[in-house]
Amino acid sequence: MHGVDGDGGPAPAAGAGEETAAGGDFGVRPGEVTVDLPAAPDAGLYFIGRIRTPWTHRSDCPKNAHEAHAAQAVCTVEIDPAFQPALAGLEGTTHLWLLYFMDKAPRNLVVQTPRRYGKGRGTFALRSPARPNPIAMSAVRLLGIEDGRLTVIGVDCLDGTPLLDIKPYFASTDCHPEAIVGWHRDREEAPSTAD
Repeated sequence: MHGVDGDGGPAPAAGAGEETAAGGDFGVRPGEVTVDLPAAPDAGLYFIGRIRTPWTHRSDCPKNAHEAHAAQAVCTVEIDPAFQPALAGLEGTTHLWLLYFMDKAPRNLVVQTPRRYGKGRGTFALRSPARPNPIAMSAVRLLGIEDGRLTVIGVDCLDGTPLLDIKPYFASTDCHPEAIVGWHRDREEAPSTAD
């Protein structure tokens, strides 16, 4: 870990603008702490932990955030020890964005036919986990933090899903009630097939 002195406390960080292996030319600001990243990244990104859920089969897993929150299943986000210092400051936070890698999803679909809508759609017009880079996100309710584990409600993924990132959810900027997905308006015309 960089930015920690011999007593375990933060040491002065590299000067602003100084190149580091972790930050490139982004630089490290005073008071910031860095860690050594694994030599080989996972899927071009670093997995920072795993999400533990009650769902081991796709058929059992909630299909979207609405279903995930309605299920009220309490899930655990396990953060790898090297990244646990990054949780500092989340105390008192009620909601988070979790970004995760849907490692079991196919990556070769560019047009899909969702069962609920029965009509072909481009992958980028859908929230399906099947996509070239199967990165998913969930706005979750944070119930607690203890020993590098987050307890959350509202995640819709299989047990053991790799975690990519955590970000605070800001209601002032992350909520856009006026947002429209054009094709979604025609869902009333879609055949009502059960999942």
